[in-house]
Amino acid sequence: MRLLPTSMRWRLSAAIAVVSALVATALSLLVRTEFAQTQLSDARQLQDQRLQLVIREYALSGQAALGSELDASALPPELMSAVKGGNRATYLQRAADGSWIWAAAETDGKVLSLRSPYSDRDEALKRLDQVLLISSLGVVILSSVLGVLLVSRLSRRLRLAAGAARRVADGDMTARVRDVIKDRPRDEAAELAQAMDSMADALQERLIAEQRVTADIAHELRTPVTGLVTAAELLPPSRPAELVRDRVRVLRVLVEDILEVARLDTATERAELSELALAEFVRRRVAGVAPEAAVTVNEQQPARTDPRRLERVLVNLLVNATKHGEPPVEVTVDGLTVTVRDHGPGFSDDLLKEGPSRFRTGSSDRGSGHGLGLTIAVAQVKVLGGTLTLDNAEDGGARATLVLPDNT
Repeated sequence: MRLLPTSMRWRLSAAIAVVSALVATALSLLVRTEFAQTQLSDARQLQDQRLQLVIREYALSGQAALGSELDASALPPELMSAVKGGNRATYLQRAADGSWIWAAAETDGKVLSLRSPYSDRDEALKRLDQVLLISSLGVVILSSVLGVLLVSRLSRRLRLAAGAARRVADGDMTARVRDVIKDRPRDEAAELAQAMDSMADALQERLIAEQRVTADIAHELRTPVTGLVTAAELLPPSRPAELVRDRVRVLRVLVEDILEVARLDTATERAELSELALAEFVRRRVAGVAPEAAVTVNEQQPARTDPRRLERVLVNLLVNATKHGEPPVEVTVDGLTVTVRDHGPGFSDDLLKEGPSRFRTGSSDRGSGHGLGLTIAVAQVKVLGGTLTLDNAEDGGARATLVLPDNT
């Protein structure tokens, strides 16, 4: 269960909101503290000035004026101790009946004190708290909205760049990041886009050069190989002649496979779709390529696909299962899904992790070969718009699962 958002957009937005809240809280606390201290300092100073007036009036008339008292019974003990020895002091008292600011001084052995309410200043502090709270919430909300907008722009550009990179990885060598993010500010994302486009350009040039060399070699080999096939057929019957014919046939198949891979690498191949009964189609092809294989039909469903390319995929999967696996070979048709499995040693971990690679067989246990069969099958399935999954069955053996698209 995912409890927290994991995308960069929401993580950065959350970080901006948290930082804004912390800054707003710190500033609010600082303002409140300074305001409270200023209020208290002003109240003490004002009360002390009033006390001085009361002391002068008491010295002249002997009477406590302006609401002052001599030896007041409610005088706080802390203030009483502070004025001993002829001192003047102020004191803020928090009591059940409210807050009071006191000023007192010792005169003729008596304590002359003056008390004034402090509740009006407490109310001012409460109003300030409300203003600070509303302001802080406003700052956090505004900064969060701005953060989401700014981060969303960056996140969108990165998603577009990732989409273009995935298209390149899927074989679309014309995709470029600069074409999807358009004109943007020169920032880190733009630098990343430029670097990715440079990498894609270099990769495209290298792949085109490789495809051209592969195609040229295959084309150049086709003519002499055809001549070898013709010459081999003219040899008188003998064991050496059979060996020559067999090797020439293998060479001819290899050249044709290389040409097919070169065509598929250009990503210009298009499927020619037509309606067919998939289960019957699979039965006929299995009977012609691997008659010993068992065919099971769980569900029949018509398919609209390219019969020639589908046949190529089935033949390659069956040849791989019969040549590199062990019997029994089982073919299962379930709707638009065709599964081919054997009971041999299975695919290697490298093949399952990295996928089929030309001129590299999956495992030495599965026999020798040039590794083009599965490579061609994967490329043809891509042209058909389907998926081909390679894995190993739980009870042993290699398994290839072909899923055709529903084009009906």
